[in-house]
Amino acid sequence: MFERVLIANRGEIAVRIERTLARLGVESVAIFSDADAGAPHVRGADRAVRVGPTPARESYLSVERVVDAAVRSGAEAVHPGYGFLSERPDFAAACAEAGLVFVGPGPEAMALLGDKGRARAVAEEAGMPTLPGWSGEELGDAEIAEQVGEEDLPLLVKAAAGGGGKGMRLVQRREDLVEALGAARREAAAAFGDERLLIERYVEPSRHLEVQVIADARGNAIHLGERECSLQRRHQKVIEESPSPVVGAELRARMGEAAAALARRAGYVGAGTVELIAGRDDPGRFWFLEVNARLQVEHPVTEAVTGLDLVELQLRVAAGESLPLAQEDVVRRGWAVEARVYAEDPATGFLPSSGEVVAYREPAGVRVDSGIELGSAVGTDYDPMLAKVVAAGENREEALARLRRALGELVIAGPTTNAAYLRALLARPEVRAGEVDTGLIERLGGEVAAPAPGPELAALASVAMLGTPEDDDVWSGRTGWRMQGNAWTRRTLESADGSVEVAVRSATGGAGPLALASVPAAGSVSEGGSATGAGVGAWDWQVGDAAGTLTFDGTLLGDVPVDGLKTQAMLEFSAHQHRVSVFGDGGAVWVVDGEVGPVRFAPVAGGADAAGHGEASLEAPMPGTVVQLRVEPGAAVGAGETLVVLESMKMEISIAAPRDGVVAEVRVAAGDQVDRGAVLIELAEEGVPVLGNPVGDKGQEPSEAGAVDRA
Repeated sequence: MFERVLIANRGEIAVRIERTLARLGVESVAIFSDADAGAPHVRGADRAVRVGPTPARESYLSVERVVDAAVRSGAEAVHPGYGFLSERPDFAAACAEAGLVFVGPGPEAMALLGDKGRARAVAEEAGMPTLPGWSGEELGDAEIAEQVGEEDLPLLVKAAAGGGGKGMRLVQRREDLVEALGAARREAAAAFGDERLLIERYVEPSRHLEVQVIADARGNAIHLGERECSLQRRHQKVIEESPSPVVGAELRARMGEAAAALARRAGYVGAGTVELIAGRDDPGRFWFLEVNARLQVEHPVTEAVTGLDLVELQLRVAAGESLPLAQEDVVRRGWAVEARVYAEDPATGFLPSSGEVVAYREPAGVRVDSGIELGSAVGTDYDPMLAKVVAAGENREEALARLRRALGELVIAGPTTNAAYLRALLARPEVRAGEVDTGLIERLGGEVAAPAPGPELAALASVAMLGTPEDDDVWSGRTGWRMQGNAWTRRTLESADGSVEVAVRSATGGAGPLALASVPAAGSVSEGGSATGAGVGAWDWQVGDAAGTLTFDGTLLGDVPVDGLKTQAMLEFSAHQHRVSVFGDGGAVWVVDGEVGPVRFAPVAGGADAAGHGEASLEAPMPGTVVQLRVEPGAAVGAGETLVVLESMKMEISIAAPRDGVVAEVRVAAGDQVDRGAVLIELAEEGVPVLGNPVGDKGQEPSEAGAVDRA
């Protein structure tokens, strides 16, 4: 076994690899960009080496800098994780040239199987069925468009050199093909430094199944069973499970044997995944999709049902050892389901979110692979996945129930996440029955959504803002005690859903103890027990036409390690009780509800929002780079017409005109970096003539209007 291994990655996968290295007694070396200098994966490693500034191309994607870091650190081997350089043959070759062992397949096998087009040929040679398609390497975009007929649709355009939904477009109409090819090439180039594409017939309805394989340098290759990865949003997996609810022992053996045969034929060494597309209702009809020549994001569900550590197997095989088990030794027990938690806002079309993590709590009883902690800064420079929550059980029903509960207990406050959305998705009858396909989430659309915050949450926040009494004088007590009865306290609070008028008064007789003596600050640490001065109390509340009573127990989350979340409250409404958590964030208050997720309330300062621009302007929905500017001052535009294309978190976002009008002012140019909320374009009032000079870059290929695709 190696003595020291450099991890050429960041975030949750780097932390996960560090755990196995520590268990094996192997020193770990982390790499970091300027943005990650204080990240958990850096502090969790035995050593750490800076590899460059924040942009991935200048740090994590720089072959020269990563190899140099490995050599300078004295590492014997390099584990690439997934993403970044994990499927770059030139990186594997550079490691070999520097005397480093690459923990994965050799450059030849990686080039063969990591390339979707060449992998198709190997699969065909191995006797695995493949879908008809075209190579974007051999043909130009115009030539492909000429060859594609209506009978060939729908088509899936995807990056030849990568995976994870990056550089992928679904094309339903021939007239959209050229634009989809251009957008996919740009995303592929940004994510993998390689713009080559593969175009295949799209099967619908279909299931996305994949088989985990592991092979050593002695020609031994086995499979560890399949994973069901059909729950996807815009070709990005969000829920994965093992086994698949529709794969029995016979089909599992058939798929697995074919996948292992493919690995042997290609001379593959290490862990890899053979991905398949199958008929939704007849999974016995399956076709080869691609090979991921690396560890998969969803590998924990396979580990959960087999009891194996895939990273350990990778390391042992890379160190020259034989596989420690044969196919007949693989035993699968129970069920496991994984949910990917992203920094994204379901309410805004799943646009990536950013911000500081002001509170963080992991659920008990499940596995959480996370790359964040309290105080982590979530930016837009890297993939928005924050954590993976993995639940196991004796059967599928038990595993799903545990995962839903865990997502309700998970707290990530600061950047908006999809945790509450995933919890709602898991409650859908189609998901619970295993009747899933790759298009299910898109068809369900707005039918899947976390519950909206109820008025009682705003009321609770208002009570929390009362804080402690200034002194012992009952007349100044925050309970509002008066001889004729407790007085109402009124204030206007603002949340992501807008402002709301709230009135609260103590329901406790006299100037009794304040239920929430003080709102614990985010990140404060407590030994548990009761908050100082906090006792049991009740508060009446009114929010609009709604009214009720809040009852606090005043205790802290004492026995569970917690960052930020300290005070619990009992909400009593609609004849049932519901427990939530509360904590302070400067002058604001967060109320954390397992069904809704974290909700931040802040007192409204001043009157109307002076920053509002109405529908006369287009604003950036998130920080990013302007990659296309399609209009100039004086141009007439129609509602829904794409005017600007931003790139952020390796995805493209098209910004469309909110109404018909004329462009009055263009405030950005192609290549500009913009902050969230920045005004990009101003539209003139109707009937007002506009004069202006052309600006922007009109020479770039357009992307699909209104499309928002994860890269």
